Amino acid sequence: MPICEFPRVRSLASLATFNRRDLLKTAAGAALVAALPGSLNAQQETPKKGGVLKIAAPFNPSSLDPLTGGAGSDHMILYPLFDTLVDFEPGTLAPKPGLATSWEFTDPKTLVLNLREGVRFHDGEPFDAAAVKAHLERAKSDPRSSVKGDIASLDSVEVLAPNKVALKLSRPDTALPLILADRAGMVSSPKAAAKGRQYDREPVGTGPFRFEKWNDNDVVVLVRNPDYWNKDLPHLDGITFRVITDLNTGLRSVIAGENHFAYRLNPQQKVVADRTGAGKVVVSSTPTIADYHLVFNYKREPLNDVRVRKAINYAIDREAFNKAALLGLGVPAQTMLPPGYWAHDSSLDNYYRYDPDKARALLKEAGHADGVDIKFFGNSDQASQQRHEIIIEQLRKVGIRASLTSGSNADMYQRFMINGEGDMIMTLWTGRPDPSLPFLLVYGENGFNNAGKVPPPPEMIAAQNESQSQTTQEGRKRAFAKLEKAALDHALSCEVAFVPGIEVYAPSVKGYVPNLLGKPKFNGIYLDG
Repeated sequence: MPICEFPRVRSLASLATFNRRDLLKTAAGAALVAALPGSLNAQQETPKKGGVLKIAAPFNPSSLDPLTGGAGSDHMILYPLFDTLVDFEPGTLAPKPGLATSWEFTDPKTLVLNLREGVRFHDGEPFDAAAVKAHLERAKSDPRSSVKGDIASLDSVEVLAPNKVALKLSRPDTALPLILADRAGMVSSPKAAAKGRQYDREPVGTGPFRFEKWNDNDVVVLVRNPDYWNKDLPHLDGITFRVITDLNTGLRSVIAGENHFAYRLNPQQKVVADRTGAGKVVVSSTPTIADYHLVFNYKREPLNDVRVRKAINYAIDREAFNKAALLGLGVPAQTMLPPGYWAHDSSLDNYYRYDPDKARALLKEAGHADGVDIKFFGNSDQASQQRHEIIIEQLRKVGIRASLTSGSNADMYQRFMINGEGDMIMTLWTGRPDPSLPFLLVYGENGFNNAGKVPPPPEMIAAQNESQSQTTQEGRKRAFAKLEKAALDHALSCEVAFVPGIEVYAPSVKGYVPNLLGKPKFNGIYLDG
């Protein structure tokens, strides 16, 4: 129904990326709901207390300050440290209370948050309206903030009471509640955040676990927060993330019992786990909205020419990539919104068909009859190298010579997104709770994945604003169709394939619930055995 009265949290759930009825319309969504250990069919057990969960983490963090980091792989470590103002249901991405117990649009440009009382940061400082105001003002003003684009609609923050804030907006933004379920809503202690760059490595949130140490490319250690506001959590005494960039090694460590959990695995590791880990590990494979995509720096030549960007899109054989790199377990992608997703326009599913002749014609039209050279960045792990080889070979066939520079995820992100090196990078985009965020973060002028900080085309800006101002799901869907079409028309990226979320864990790990973002949350896990 129309949401013309800007209702409270229960009605705002209809604006989520999925509601349960919509989710169940898709086979992928139904599979995830059925697979969720927390679903109605799961046997309820009394969680045991104690123990340290040992996790094989495939990436070193870019930063443990939610506002200055940029890598999607950071979230798995951030979630235990930081509660978000708004939370989301894992199987539907519908919003639910977090540090804000409820919220209400009192008018189209005012969002009022009622805050949870009795909460303290890990350093003992109180969580209150003043802390939220300080956090959001830092998110807007800090020169290193990676979330400025997320909260571009936020004009000012007014403290109404110790447990109530009003977010004053420059324009209507119905996406804002779920935007606050991501980095922008991970509230830090203002006292701790005042340390500046030092805070990147000394995070202080309100989450169920406190930070203890981070040794680069080795280990991140979190310990139980004994004063957590939810007295039922955490069950664990701590979480240790052991950085193991080689996925095969990470998987073997779980099968051997050295670690309890490995995530972000590839289909190749699933095959190994199914074959050699039978009876030793649990293999979880569920649908996600995460996809591999090629991000362009279109401030630089030659990718400042839309014809070259289109040539890359026509040169990529998405079906062949899915079969070779993902063993056919993925779904070919055209935009950052997957087929079957409520906000996706299905008429765009075959926008860029594999057409090497058209790719060569576009290069010739752009003045590159003899081909063109581009600098290609990517991760250095073995599975990433295999994906790169597939892309490089497909591009070579149309005359695009891609020279690869590879390194750690954090290093490649820094060099490409921050330093502006390179023409193209392949990354796994892990999605966000609200579908407006991917377009803001990848294409928005201040988006942290817009390496050249090039303003998007005018029609895209208009569609972006429309997607965040419409108050009905149908209205938002029409706006997203315009956003998707504009991104494709201007070839602002090359989406390749959506991936399943594959995790392998010990049978002693209980209470794990995967989510549609493909970003595991460990807060509710306990160990039994």
